[in-house]
Amino acid sequence: MAQPKNYAILTNNTWQTKDLVKALLKGGLVAGFEELTNHKGLLFSRSEVNRFMDEEERHDNKILTKGNSQSLKSMSSGEQKKALLSYLMEQKPDFLVIVNPFDNLDVATQANLKEQLQAISKEINLVQLVSRLEDILPNTSDFFKLENGKLIQYSNPKAFWEASPENNVSFIGAIPPPLKPINLELNELVCFKNVSVSFDGRQVLDNINWTIQKGDFWQLTGPNGSGKTTLLSMITGDSHKGYGQDLMLFGQKKGSGESVWDVKKLIGYFTPAMTDKFRGYHSLENMIISGFYDSVGLYTKPSDQEKRLADQWIALLKLDHKRNKPFFELTPGEKRLVMTARAMIKHPPLLILDEPTAGLDDANAALFVSLANKIARESETAIIFVSHRNEMGLQPQSKYILQMKSTGSTGTIAHADY
Repeated sequence: MAQPKNYAILTNNTWQTKDLVKALLKGGLVAGFEELTNHKGLLFSRSEVNRFMDEEERHDNKILTKGNSQSLKSMSSGEQKKALLSYLMEQKPDFLVIVNPFDNLDVATQANLKEQLQAISKEINLVQLVSRLEDILPNTSDFFKLENGKLIQYSNPKAFWEASPENNVSFIGAIPPPLKPINLELNELVCFKNVSVSFDGRQVLDNINWTIQKGDFWQLTGPNGSGKTTLLSMITGDSHKGYGQDLMLFGQKKGSGESVWDVKKLIGYFTPAMTDKFRGYHSLENMIISGFYDSVGLYTKPSDQEKRLADQWIALLKLDHKRNKPFFELTPGEKRLVMTARAMIKHPPLLILDEPTAGLDDANAALFVSLANKIARESETAIIFVSHRNEMGLQPQSKYILQMKSTGSTGTIAHADY
């Protein structure tokens, strides 16, 4: 039996891949993929997980979790993808189309999934659509790039890797100043002292000690399910688990009379989930200005000062040519830059970037990292950058690392060595 082919298609965030995926799965003739014509293909992607999750929630039809008391929604990203892969292989496909399989997975889960996929690739054909070079499986035989909506095939691996661009990116000009500085006369913004959290009798966090000071640049890491989201929700005031704990937020003990909005107005926050489903008809200028009002989209008439400041951010992001475009027409990378400008327009004491590069291609991820580094250098805003990947070029001063244990996750601090 001949060794199955293992295809890789390097994509970027400019071109839609839906039509290509559809053509491959339908068994239609796609140049370079003739072996797959009229064969049975199935899709392994985040969108498929979401589709099965929707079916489970709307119709109580458990497909991926059949015989499992746990719902698909309650599982970690790694568990969800494991359930999907197991289900797909039970259907005995001739090939799998896998789309950015390692996004939102911790390092250990990525390694485990990579091992599984390599084993599967010895039995059936795999077609990888990935936006990161590092995600291409090592036993790949055929290489393509999707550029300007067209597939480009490379004659050999060497030609492919030599054609891969280097990501040397930077922003020219200074970070625009705030209209009105937020004057906090304290250096310590957030302080956890021996904070423990449990849900339904299960310990999630165990004796967390973490202090975030003005101007700090932290990367928060940890396995899926280690409590990163719980930790962040306590900082933003969205979790009631902070009550009765030794937790200080911007100089006040949690539960001492502060409102959630008192806390939120001191925090800039961005996660891709905020924009992935946003379809409001707002210009990118209005989206940036909406950061003054803590809304996603602008629903009031902006002042001339606010418009001038938004224009400075647009110029910094090199998006002048798209200033009047509807926000939803921007590329994913451009949307995330705009939403970060929105989160930073007031220069909040704390900026939380929650998995901001997930799903971005190498070039757009590098651009986002460059912006985060620039904000850290040129402002007094403290940053928490949440990421499973060790993003090339990211320059946090320290990492807060959650480590899962049977008694709940503990935290350790690692300082930068560059």
